[in-house]
Amino acid sequence: MNSNKANRSIECMVAQCANHCGSSNYCALDKIRVGTHETNPTMAQCTDCLSFVKRS
Repeated sequence: MNSNKANRSIECMVAQCANHCGSSNYCALDKIRVGTHETNPTMAQCTDCLSFVKRS
């Protein structure tokens, strides 16, 4: 994974993710997967980035 390749189409402010581009608030992935932890999501807080990988 190349964390220096910012995908300007995917903004991300989760610096704890291994896919985060360091000093810029973008994701390095070509695409992400968004899911939910709720049966019937009704707010943004109900959604999750399923592409999250904890930075080591």
